[in-house]
Amino acid sequence: MTKMTYREAVRGALRQALRSDPRVFLMGEDVGRYGGAFAVSHGLLEEFGPERVRDTPLSENTFVGAGIGAALGGMRPIVEVMTVNFSLLALDQIVNNAATLRHMSGGQLSVPLVVRMATGGGRQLAAQHSHSLEGWFAHIPGIKVLTPATPADARGLLLAALRDPDPVFVFEHATLYPTEGEVDEAAGPAEIGRAEVRRAGDAVTLITYGGSLGKALQAADRLAVEGIEAEVVDLRSLRPLDTASILASIARTHRAVIVDEGWRTGSFAAEVSARIMEGGFYDLDGPVARVCSAEVPMPYAKHMEDAALPQAATIVATVQEMLRRRG
Repeated sequence: MTKMTYREAVRGALRQALRSDPRVFLMGEDVGRYGGAFAVSHGLLEEFGPERVRDTPLSENTFVGAGIGAALGGMRPIVEVMTVNFSLLALDQIVNNAATLRHMSGGQLSVPLVVRMATGGGRQLAAQHSHSLEGWFAHIPGIKVLTPATPADARGLLLAALRDPDPVFVFEHATLYPTEGEVDEAAGPAEIGRAEVRRAGDAVTLITYGGSLGKALQAADRLAVEGIEAEVVDLRSLRPLDTASILASIARTHRAVIVDEGWRTGSFAAEVSARIMEGGFYDLDGPVARVCSAEVPMPYAKHMEDAALPQAATIVATVQEMLRRRG
């Protein structure tokens, strides 16, 4: 096991993929000479050259479309979109081409495309660089949506994405890049579509993913001081969603709080809540609760941004209120 940052884990997976498969190439804004907007691809241009690590113009619809075309032609492109907000410029290519071509061709065409992008707030970059829109992508049949929260998953899920015959979108919460964790560099790809219980408990299930996992674990630590043992479930993948693991945890704890950095209305948390109600209603001792971002464009000022985002204190307060209602 090696201790490394999330950023280093992604870079290691990219390097491994580029070395092992000549069909793999990386392209996106500033991925080459600059080393990536978040320094993930630093050094890869010098190691693999401009044919394998390609800087693109500031035109997401164009270079995501080029990635789709390359995938159709037998390559294994990894496309980096600088932040999730900019991916909206490529939605036509994503929804109408990447997600549909296998189905519209009756299985004759395959789009083995990986798209990586930074998501989430917490860095004082205001409303055009800070939202969590991965729940929107999880609405689309024909693609997979991965949300690695740890360095080990950042590596393992990216390796798994590169083996998938269909488009896979990897959402890397930007606050995670400098975080550290243990990574087994000899491990193979992770399993797509399987959630992980990051902490066991019997009083309430905290369901989350990506950048909110650390906050949920902090909340669980604070609740444990009060004698409340919270189970923390890391979804890891939003599409496919591991509904069975969610329901198994609810059967143990009988309560659920979903932590989702997306806006509450139409949130992915609402989808998880609905699945719990459909499949685990009789295991619940009370209503499912959601902790989501405030329904405003993300503020720039630090104190306002903190207030808009889910925080450990908010999760703790939500659980405490849930248990008070029980009494």
